[in-house]
Amino acid sequence: MPAYDEEDYQQSFSWKTWKRLWPFLKPFRLTFVLMIVLNGLTGLTDVLLPLLQRYAIANFIEKETLRGLLPYGLVYGAVILTQSLLVVAFCRQSMKIEMNMGKDMRMAMFHHLQTLSFSYYNVTPVGYILSRVMNDSQRIAGMLAWNLTDILWAMFYVLGSFVSMLLLNWRLALILIPIVPVMALLTMYFQNRILRWNRRVRKMNSRITSAFNEGITGARTTKTLVLEEKATGQFRTLTGEARQAGMRAARLNAVYIPLVLFASTAAVSIVLLRGGRMVLSQALELATLSAFTTYAVSIFEPIQMTAANIADFISLQANIERVAGVLDRVSDVTDTPEVIEKYGDAFHPKKENWEPLRGEIEFRDVTFRYPDGGDNVLEHFNLHIPQGTTVAIVGETGAGKSTLVNLACRFFEPTEGQILIDGVDYRERSQLWLHANIGYVLQNPHLFSGSVRENIRYGRLDATDAEVEAAAKAVSADAVIAKLEKGWDSDVGEGGDRLSTGEKQLISFARAVLADPRIFVLDEATSSIDTRTEMLISEATDRLLAGRTGFLIAHRLSTIRKADLILVVRDGKIVEQGRHAELLRAGGYYHDLYSRQFAEESTRALWDRDA
Repeated sequence: MPAYDEEDYQQSFSWKTWKRLWPFLKPFRLTFVLMIVLNGLTGLTDVLLPLLQRYAIANFIEKETLRGLLPYGLVYGAVILTQSLLVVAFCRQSMKIEMNMGKDMRMAMFHHLQTLSFSYYNVTPVGYILSRVMNDSQRIAGMLAWNLTDILWAMFYVLGSFVSMLLLNWRLALILIPIVPVMALLTMYFQNRILRWNRRVRKMNSRITSAFNEGITGARTTKTLVLEEKATGQFRTLTGEARQAGMRAARLNAVYIPLVLFASTAAVSIVLLRGGRMVLSQALELATLSAFTTYAVSIFEPIQMTAANIADFISLQANIERVAGVLDRVSDVTDTPEVIEKYGDAFHPKKENWEPLRGEIEFRDVTFRYPDGGDNVLEHFNLHIPQGTTVAIVGETGAGKSTLVNLACRFFEPTEGQILIDGVDYRERSQLWLHANIGYVLQNPHLFSGSVRENIRYGRLDATDAEVEAAAKAVSADAVIAKLEKGWDSDVGEGGDRLSTGEKQLISFARAVLADPRIFVLDEATSSIDTRTEMLISEATDRLLAGRTGFLIAHRLSTIRKADLILVVRDGKIVEQGRHAELLRAGGYYHDLYSRQFAEESTRALWDRDA
């Protein structure tokens, strides 16, 4: 299944798409109104300057006198001061819109991403998500705050200038008015082409962000496997494609904007030619021609700027579509409105309505296939797990051992059938209610940036230091922590990169213990821990699992001999189930796995002894 960010957006310019911004604009509508008013006043103030110029030529230069120059200077200074204050004022409003709207957009996407199920993250690269949350939201907020400001100012100034020119001499003004429909026709012709190639640019930039992210996070692997040349070649290919798409978009803009400039310049040239003849024939005052020429020349830059900003706004739809794509993504696992009403959601839990969880789990005629299609992983599967039962799931790498646990934890939901927790279909209760009662220790655990103590405390945020230290001691993590440079206050680094995999597993184990869950899931949780520590954790696990339901996903079969039930998975199917001794006596697939692994471990022990 392709990553969600690989979707192609082919829609032409659509107001429906732009309306998606309204929820983010609505809180700042008064700020937008104030910005528009300030822009209008700024534009009108700018319109006054050529009129003041006309007055100066008519009353001081042509009359060759300085009488009245002081009052004129004071008025001119007041206009300049007002202009400056208005610019500062509307810039403050624009900055407020950019900062707050961008923040709200990123918060909305981050909030929504927390509600999406595992399947979304299974197929969507981190770099693509980061590109949408950071780059696209920032561009939208910046364009609406600053480019829109430029367009509004240009609109007010050009309209004000046209009114002034009509009042000064309507015959000359009519020569410039056709510029507007010409620019509109050019924009209509180019908008879809510019939009299509800018979509391509944004898509390639997203891929580059993803590749850059993978290049940094996988730098160690790249160097140890001597893949620098291959990684560089792939990155060069991506940047080359992005360059080609960017060049196509730039070429369109390079044609579009000069055409607008040519139309504007031609009109100004005609005005100057016509106006000069009228002055020579004394049909027009020189002061009026001077003001008129200033208007005609000064609208050249606003028209050019507006053309460029319109082209940018056309391309902005691609960013809006990408942000909307995140916000429109529907989770494969959702609570019903009735469940949310009673139990709350992940951000507003109603814990007072949560029933105590005992840990009885039942798979009732469950059929399951992953959301991205393919064959059924389970078909009409039935299994009853009494409260306090320890279930071990074994099989070769890639056999599908995690599927049952993902279903039991409601990271995925059955395609058909029911999964009951304490006798109730778990879809009738909150996801958060179930997840808050699960302690999950992964084979490759993730730690958050911060200290060791902070990472363990994520298991229960209101835990005291003594409780945090007790949880670490229960899994023998305290001895490892004591060897760190700053002990409990040692920084684990991004993702726990400053610690070994074994150290991360111990801290993750302590974090799960601190949560005091009713259901424990240990996913190859001791695979990177030395034998002595594994024995200590095994003893601690026996104590912790007493009275709790536990799932042990294990590669080392020696760690699951005491399990109440062993499920043997092969090619995504459960082929055997029973206790350790029963499965060995059956002489089936489990017997073969155990015998082969026992022989491998015995051989390894002999090699270690001889060494």
